[in-house]
Amino acid sequence: MSPPIAPPGWSRWLVPPAALSVHLSIGQAYAWSVFKPPLESALDLSGTQSALPFQLGIVMLGLSAAFGGTLVERNGPRWAMTVALICFSSGFLLSALGAATEQYWLIVFGYGFVGGIGLGIGYISPVSTLIKWFPDRPGMATGIAIMGFGGGALIASPWSAQMLESFGSDSSGIALAFLVHGLSYAVFMLLGVLLVRVPRSEKPVASGPSAYEGVQVSARNAVRTPQFWCLWIILCMNVTAGIGILEKAAPMITDFFADTSTPVSASAAAGFVALLSAANMAGRIVWSSTSDLVGRKNIYRLYLGAGALMYALIAWVGDSSKPLFIVCALVILSFYGGGFATIPAYLKDLFGTYQVGAIHGRLLTAWSTAGVLGPLIVNWIADRQEEAGKSGEALYGTSLIIMIGLLAIGFVANELVRPVHARHHVPAPKEAEDVHERQQSA
Repeated sequence: MSPPIAPPGWSRWLVPPAALSVHLSIGQAYAWSVFKPPLESALDLSGTQSALPFQLGIVMLGLSAAFGGTLVERNGPRWAMTVALICFSSGFLLSALGAATEQYWLIVFGYGFVGGIGLGIGYISPVSTLIKWFPDRPGMATGIAIMGFGGGALIASPWSAQMLESFGSDSSGIALAFLVHGLSYAVFMLLGVLLVRVPRSEKPVASGPSAYEGVQVSARNAVRTPQFWCLWIILCMNVTAGIGILEKAAPMITDFFADTSTPVSASAAAGFVALLSAANMAGRIVWSSTSDLVGRKNIYRLYLGAGALMYALIAWVGDSSKPLFIVCALVILSFYGGGFATIPAYLKDLFGTYQVGAIHGRLLTAWSTAGVLGPLIVNWIADRQEEAGKSGEALYGTSLIIMIGLLAIGFVANELVRPVHARHHVPAPKEAEDVHERQQSA
């Protein structure tokens, strides 16, 4: 499937909605928790078991983005969005079959493995295209699209809850809800497939880096640079810190204020989770757009430095004030979302646009690592502290200190980022010819 070329007069502002149609769909992954209680009840699962589809999905997101990034660059955004549509929707259809037959392994395979491939390919599918359409504002462009991934849960959570209420929370009701999700997301993502275009000025991929301006680095060379691994550490540390609060948000705020005169109710805790989702979504567009003005290194100084400060406030005085706790958590989650949205533009600054989608895919293995590391740190330490007889905010003190340390590591990695050395640049055809002639004469 060749990349569709934009006709004369095509507005570049039609491309972000195409990207949003995919990201709003695959952002449903953040709403998986809605299905956990009914699955546990209907199929007699533990909490750990019911989390498997989501965890496998995040792992497959990183792996499929890493291994499929080059194919996405080669075949273009329409091919990538089509693959994402097929895999993500098929994942729900397989899950529907698994729920209907009460075969949980099929739900894990469908949603986690097959759907996770759709997550990864869909996540990176519009990135390089948006950067090429908006070379003047790459942070804003990618922020608009990746904002959809954070906002997808705001749509999917109440929608899924309403379906389970209407269809029932037994295995047949869950199966019907999965079926409706699969078919609905297929239609919605199809809009992006049909709408997406690449700029007319872009030359065929076969022409190589000469089709683009400025420094260009191939995906193969990029992973050999210290800059790539600095960004990998930056993303991994930022995501680990953010997901540490996101995954444990409701019980954390409940525990922090359990011994006060005004404990947090279950409905208030759910409202807190909704606020965090909104901050996650808003941070993706606000902070990534700001990075176009202040620069990528400066905005990550904010994410990592101010993020560590927010964690410190929660650790030492967070239990003294609900507003302070909530504000700090909202800021952390806005940095979490902003970090995701800004990283493609940071990659473009360092490695150019030649294979930025493929490089971005490889970098997302940091997300897979953080998706396991963040919840593991918070949950394991909380369990150990509870076994030791502690309660309330004491369950999280050690975890918060660890998060501060991880953000400090990310801050140092950001300070180490420098322009990529010329030896890693891919030469334009004329330069390559000159190099070849010099080698022959020698």
